[in-house]
Amino acid sequence: MNVQIHSVRFDADKKLIDFVNQKLGKLTQYGEDIVNAEVYLRLDKDQTKENKISEIKLDISGGPLFAKKQSKTFEEATDGAVNALKKQITKHKQKKRGV
Repeated sequence: MNVQIHSVRFDADKKLIDFVNQKLGKLTQYGEDIVNAEVYLRLDKDQTKENKISEIKLDISGGPLFAKKQSKTFEEATDGAVNALKKQITKHKQKKRGV
């Protein structure tokens, strides 16, 4: 799987990039046909505590999947987005099998 990580309005440190790569790597357990993953980590202009946004787009056979979560840390937001994608991949595989 090819992973691209974009940080918008800040510079992501190695620890955060490694965390995102590790989480995305676990998605291959749910769907082996993931080709690309594009991650956008951005800071919202709003100065509230939950101003970290993680958007993940997966290119898989049968069409793209997308999840966006907002939280107080990038790790939490990424966790939420990955969990949403796990559900989407599972649904996608069931549709593909005709269940």
